[in-house]
Amino acid sequence: MSIKFDEEKSVFFLNTPSSTYIIRLYCGRVLHAGWVHSVANWSGVCSTPLFDRSFAAVPEDIHGKADFSPDVQQWEFPTAGRGDTRVPAIEAIGKEGTVETEFLYESHKIYSGKKALEGLPATYTLNDDEADTLELYLKDPDSDLQITLVYTVWKNFDAICRHTVVKNTSTSQSYKIENLMSASLDFAGSNYSLLQLSGAHARERHIVTRPLVPGMQSVESRRTASSHQQNPFIALVENTASETTGDVFGFSLVYSGSFTARAEVDQYNMTRVQIGINPFNFCWQLKAGESFCTPEAVMVFSDKGLEGMTQTYHSLYRTRLCRGEWKEKIRPIVINNWEATYFDFNSEKLFKLADTAKSVGIELFVLDDGWFGKRNDDRSSLGDWFVNKEKLPNGLKEISDGIHTRGMKFGLWFEPEMISPDSDLYRAHPDWCLHCGKRSRTLGRHQLVLDLSRKDVVDYLEEKISAIISECGIDYIKWDFNRSPSDVANEVLPQEQQMEISHRFYLGLYNLLERLTNRFPKVLFESCAGGGGRFDPGMLYYMPQTWTSDNTDALSRLSIQEGTSLVYPCSAMSCHVSAVPNHQVGRFTSLSLRGHVAMAGTFGYELDLNRLSEFELAEIKEQVAWYKEIRHTAQFGTLYRLKSPRTKNAFADSELYAWQTVEEDKSRAVVTVAWTFAEANPSHELLKLKGLDKEATYKIKSLGGLSIKLMLRQFFPGMPDDEFYIVPDGTEVSGAELMNIGLWIVNRPAYGGSLQFLLERV
Repeated sequence: MSIKFDEEKSVFFLNTPSSTYIIRLYCGRVLHAGWVHSVANWSGVCSTPLFDRSFAAVPEDIHGKADFSPDVQQWEFPTAGRGDTRVPAIEAIGKEGTVETEFLYESHKIYSGKKALEGLPATYTLNDDEADTLELYLKDPDSDLQITLVYTVWKNFDAICRHTVVKNTSTSQSYKIENLMSASLDFAGSNYSLLQLSGAHARERHIVTRPLVPGMQSVESRRTASSHQQNPFIALVENTASETTGDVFGFSLVYSGSFTARAEVDQYNMTRVQIGINPFNFCWQLKAGESFCTPEAVMVFSDKGLEGMTQTYHSLYRTRLCRGEWKEKIRPIVINNWEATYFDFNSEKLFKLADTAKSVGIELFVLDDGWFGKRNDDRSSLGDWFVNKEKLPNGLKEISDGIHTRGMKFGLWFEPEMISPDSDLYRAHPDWCLHCGKRSRTLGRHQLVLDLSRKDVVDYLEEKISAIISECGIDYIKWDFNRSPSDVANEVLPQEQQMEISHRFYLGLYNLLERLTNRFPKVLFESCAGGGGRFDPGMLYYMPQTWTSDNTDALSRLSIQEGTSLVYPCSAMSCHVSAVPNHQVGRFTSLSLRGHVAMAGTFGYELDLNRLSEFELAEIKEQVAWYKEIRHTAQFGTLYRLKSPRTKNAFADSELYAWQTVEEDKSRAVVTVAWTFAEANPSHELLKLKGLDKEATYKIKSLGGLSIKLMLRQFFPGMPDDEFYIVPDGTEVSGAELMNIGLWIVNRPAYGGSLQFLLERV
């Protein structure tokens, strides 16, 4: 098994393919002894020594026994009030009114496989041979609380999944849980940088790094959503590490609500990392006999830099977090009507757009916001999930049938978690929204948030959504969430349980999604939250792809998609080509650049095709055909980030992004290069490829920008075809040469700002 217990040394060894995670027991205390490169034999000599420190507090039962100071030890699950003054992983208030607890080892269990987390999304095994699980049972001798620390160790992934269960064994006493982390881990040093994914609406998940310094450094969301501003992920990156070398430790939370992820460097330069539900506005009344389970934390080890961490997360999340028919099935090419029509549409407009989309090979037509209630702007009708007969007098089924008759799939936009004050639903059930008693209600985007902690609200949503899916034969749902919840309270739970509502909201949402995805297994669900405001593993469990950002500008998307790619698979990133000037930033970019950037994930269009020139439509037709050829590789291939302004040479004058996806059998690879600006008399780039079969020969096939080519022909009628392509089409070259020598990429951003080519093994 990948988990072993040495009874003589009282040590647990958790072995992933490349690492060893060590837990040791000392006088009932559960200590951490390192997460390191694989260790076959362990003597204990190299672990943190047991020694005393001046002015350190020590529990009475081990005082003077071995110069043991809790404040300088590495702990597996630190508590408050027993000599460790760093941030605890649990704060529970009981009969004494204090947060002091001390959880001591009682027993453990090791077994093959992995159990599901009740009511929560989590990674899963397809069979018990894929992973082993350790459950450590701890008890506080002076209270009725028990803790189970659960570790699942994957045999084929350098990953360990953790969660915590706290149980109240009393028959009468209640406890208040005010802080409970999913994982806590003490590193012996602080020679790391903290990496986070941060931003705002329309500029989500930018990579931010900073060296660790003494004290607390953290990222968090208090928005009752994982948020645009911070992603529920951090990494400790060894200071000498790079994209491809050095040690990286990733921490990702499978949760969609408020979270915290923090690293505390103490006075002795040890680093405590924790991740879990944000203690802000959280307090759980743990009644007699009840248990509480935290969300799952997925911890990844890489000794191959950020690239190794990325590839582990991608493979694990794509195959053992995503579920259902679509998790490894190629995704259809989409046309979404939103930026083409906004709220102003009728059946004639929609069918005209669909006809053009069909003519260029697009496969899925999505009707976005405005099809329901009296919805003509964003000020009404959320919650009224019936057809707007003023726009669609013959009903939604006419649209669905018309799209299906054209040989395309039909998708529909919903925002189920929201309610408009101007809606029939609100007039009938004003208490169904989150609200704080008689206080005035806080609007965001002119809307309120339904209280999904209530079963009657969840039942209503399942009934309404299910009826529309069944009646109209919906193939795809875009599930939007356009404001973070506020006024997180209701009139149902008693006063002492009001701070449970944030978490109960997500338990209700997950329950609703579980019901709908089980009821409609063939429907492709896509998550959205004002763009990328809830791009997290919790949603990925139910919906295999997420709208990456409302910002569809190609140059903005380069950094957004790069940050997203650190953790989330290419197949999870929904990326569209939109019109110029871009509706978010007003920038003009070439159609070829927009296409190449959007082909980094699941691909589609969000613009009025009927306003384009014949050159542009011809290029879109070419793009669609090309993407169908590279689609499986682009969505499910192994990702390599080849170049980025984040890692460029200080003397280089070109700002470019380059990435590559390679099929598992190395038979095909797709390479994309995108310049962020054009420079006069620029240097060229030597691009060394990765992941190929060094013994094989590959043929190069390029995608040129057809509209650019046709336009340039007007000005340069004698220019040979090869001048329009950066890489010679049809060239055959060995994998060894491509990886060890590389391709010279001629910097010609004036010809469209990007290039893309396919390598096929001969």
